Amino acid sequence: MGRPRKKDKHLPPCVHYRHGAYYLIKEGKWKRLGTDLGTALAEYAGLFGRKSATYFGRVSTVVLRAITTQISSGSHAQYMSAAKKLNHVFSEFSVEQIRPSHVKRLKREMIDNPGGFNTCLTVLRQVMEYAVDEELIEFNPCIGTKPYRQAKRKRLITPQEYDAIYAHATPQLQVIMDLLYLTGQRVMDVLTIKHADLRDDGIYFKQGKTEARLVVAWTPELRSVVNRAKSMHGNLRALTLLHARTGKPLDYDTTLDQWIRAAKGAGVEDVQLRDLRAMSLTRVKQERGEQAAQAVAGHTTVQMTRTYLRDKEVPTVQGPTGRKK
Repeated sequence: MGRPRKKDKHLPPCVHYRHGAYYLIKEGKWKRLGTDLGTALAEYAGLFGRKSATYFGRVSTVVLRAITTQISSGSHAQYMSAAKKLNHVFSEFSVEQIRPSHVKRLKREMIDNPGGFNTCLTVLRQVMEYAVDEELIEFNPCIGTKPYRQAKRKRLITPQEYDAIYAHATPQLQVIMDLLYLTGQRVMDVLTIKHADLRDDGIYFKQGKTEARLVVAWTPELRSVVNRAKSMHGNLRALTLLHARTGKPLDYDTTLDQWIRAAKGAGVEDVQLRDLRAMSLTRVKQERGEQAAQAVAGHTTVQMTRTYLRDKEVPTVQGPTGRKK
């Protein structure tokens, strides 16, 4: 058995990119397949079977490497999560075997997770569009399938619900929940806090979605939860504050699974992990006003912050003073 690849993991076995072209290198013999990936995969398909060459997982890997360099770290986590789902669903498919009916069936099966489906559809559409461009397939099977329409999120987690979920959470999830609430930052920005980000004046953040930079000042509560995070795995030292027992950064999907289990155990329905940011910003607004909430959120306009605020006041109006004469 040959050594595992360290690069070009998206290519079929024995295929390598050398000197501006793709080659099949086997038993010391080189066979030129083509200068572009589509031609190379087609040539490889003729030698060893088309399904292996156009296996969905291989094609999606190529596309994800290209598109994830152009998106924020927050979107990157969502795209990778969607790709993981798609690779599972289409694990036995080559790209030419995927039909519009398969995409529509996926939509029906994900009706309880409309946001997740919409991200999956975005990723799948780009993967299949790449396959069209490379002449691996003739049409994009995602055409005709529309994303779910999502209403604006209005859910506000109450302190009682927070406590109930907290009681069913693992110690690690409890730390994450406290950090999300006390900093008001996005999930991925909290999961990727580095030890170098723990500064004298507070926790430094460069937001993955907007690249906004800010420091959340220390409070006694924030220092306490950071110390809990540091002591969670004993003397193990890692790059990030939050990490697994192996020292690797925490995975978004694993954290989300822990949250779902805790919420289910607590009997709290219709709650998302990202609702903790809305809970935090709403509390800041109640205590110090909209501008303070905007500063914590790292938004350029207060209108952006208002999409997270869940205590929108009902306006008091006054009608005419008397009947028109």
